Amino acid sequence: MTQSELSELVEKTEFTPVAGLSAEDCVTLYYYMQLTRTFEMRLASLYRQGKMVGGVYLGTGNEATSVGATYTLEDRDILAPMHRDIGAHFTKGEPLKSMALQLLGRAEGPTGGKDNGSHQGNASINTLGMISHLGSMIPVAAGAALASKIKQSDQVAMHFIGDGTSSIGDFHEGLNFAAVLKLPVVYIIENNQYAYSTPNSKQYATKWLAQRATGLGMPGIVVDGTDVIEVYRITKWAVERARNGEGPALIENQTMRMRGHSEHDAADYVPEEVLEKWEEKDPVKTLKTYLHDWGILADVTRQQIDEQVESEVEEAFEYALAAPVPDGPEAADEVYAE
Repeated sequence: MTQSELSELVEKTEFTPVAGLSAEDCVTLYYYMQLTRTFEMRLASLYRQGKMVGGVYLGTGNEATSVGATYTLEDRDILAPMHRDIGAHFTKGEPLKSMALQLLGRAEGPTGGKDNGSHQGNASINTLGMISHLGSMIPVAAGAALASKIKQSDQVAMHFIGDGTSSIGDFHEGLNFAAVLKLPVVYIIENNQYAYSTPNSKQYATKWLAQRATGLGMPGIVVDGTDVIEVYRITKWAVERARNGEGPALIENQTMRMRGHSEHDAADYVPEEVLEKWEEKDPVKTLKTYLHDWGILADVTRQQIDEQVESEVEEAFEYALAAPVPDGPEAADEVYAE
């Protein structure tokens, strides 16, 4: 849906902006979160039908973090997302068809069908392609921010980090580099409680991962990663701070990975009571409640958004499923050095 179409659905009522967000902004956030959830559920369905191969990594439960943080960025800013950040891709401007073609490994896709994970970048919207060894992106994001500082372009870089990634050397080296040079970069930890099957209690001894920022000389903030308004509020502060030359920040979003590490993983290692607790904090349902209580989106207009999202997702996948995969020799082009 376009911004004007979404604006037409907003109830014309008295509304005091929250965290600097207008009624139209709040409805737009709902659109992107619902779009992400619907798109990913379609991915899970295709995987179970045998129409996808490889890993299928979903961000169910993380939508408020990926969408809310990315919504703070300007078009000129640089985004470095992870494998669970399809919502960040969409919020930054990645077309649905492009993402569907990529994940289904089609020849028309951004990587020409040579890859079927969300590793693609998009230079036109300043999105960097993900490296599967996730920690390796931390210094890359710092490098993008360094380039911005050298060019005096006032671009801000944003990179998403997993809680497991925070345990490796690249995390400490990359953040230290960013802090020493006061680079315009914001690091977002998606603390979804498990690094694959390893719970937080076996990953680190501090109460919060954000506490590590103090020793590096940058602000470290913990935020409820299931509340998109709160995610936006804190991240907006960090982005503007970085843009004003005050250096990097580390934001730890407390959220939950509501599915397995990948769709092949039943996540039997997660206690049922833990999932039940986090289910009550479902980020999409939370925002629905806000929009209802604030009187800016009636149930009937919300249903219109949901139906339009279903239609857009179905159209993207119908197109991608009908698109050809690359020919054998073509699939190997530019993969190996001559």
